[in-house]
Amino acid sequence: MKRPVNVMVTGADAPVGERLVRDLLDDSRVDQVLAVPWKEAGHLPKDDRLTVIPVDLSSSRRVHELLFGKARDLDIDIIAHTQLHRTARDESAQVHRYNVEAVRSLLSLSERHPSVRRLVMRSDAAVYQIQRDLPVLIAEHHPLNMTGSAPQWIRDRVEADVTACTRMGMTPLQIVVLRTAEVLAPGTGSQLYDYLESAICLRPAGFDPMLNLLTIQDCAAAIQKAVHNDAQGVFNIPGVDTLPLTAAIRAWGRIGIPFASSLLSPLYHLRSRITGGDFRYGMNRRRFHYSGVLDGTRAREVLSYVPCHPIEWPTD
Repeated sequence: MKRPVNVMVTGADAPVGERLVRDLLDDSRVDQVLAVPWKEAGHLPKDDRLTVIPVDLSSSRRVHELLFGKARDLDIDIIAHTQLHRTARDESAQVHRYNVEAVRSLLSLSERHPSVRRLVMRSDAAVYQIQRDLPVLIAEHHPLNMTGSAPQWIRDRVEADVTACTRMGMTPLQIVVLRTAEVLAPGTGSQLYDYLESAICLRPAGFDPMLNLLTIQDCAAAIQKAVHNDAQGVFNIPGVDTLPLTAAIRAWGRIGIPFASSLLSPLYHLRSRITGGDFRYGMNRRRFHYSGVLDGTRAREVLSYVPCHPIEWPTD
């Protein structure tokens, strides 16, 4: 029987990270949990097994102090890195440090840490290229979106993902990358959630792509599965719900109106300026034209992950 493990969770101030912390505290296979929010995490429970230390992981010095300070004191075995910048409007060197440099620091410092043996990183299905001549069912070997003109929100996710993948097999550290479907929930940085917040949802005329969506519960469950598994590599993490864009709009209780695709980007840019909304049509254009659904076969066979929590659609 394996001894209980000690887990550090980054991004503990975001919905997925917070849910993961709670799940790990309910897990008898986990002894200590070190929660690392960016600033504060006021919604975490009080527990003798939980330590909360806010840290700005964009600073390599602070990452070093964390890992070789409290993480070493708690004998942390596994790092679950869930931190992702959630606002697509924000583009800066600071955001890049938050998304990418934090991953580099965690990897390089974990490789020489006395107790850390495994790093599980939450990536994003947004790293995949979606276009007309590519398969609709996306496996782990599907091409990534390496387009230089892509927004920083996507470029950073791709760079962080590739940074972790290139270290696999070159270090004693076990590295796992989970490419999760879009988590349709508030506070998660979901572009589709922000899109559906409008009473009227404009969509490109003549297109109705298939979407796959994930819940916070299943996203945290997949990370928890990876924490307790010895397998390494890349895994797609799909959700229960696969449906057309028009069906998602109806299920959210919104009115969908087909519109000329060429006009949607400036219209949603105007909406963002007026309402402060985060949805960027230009960044989502291809996925609003062409279908892309994650193939979860590898996660099912290796991690025993099967999504089981459907979206709670408002009209159900």
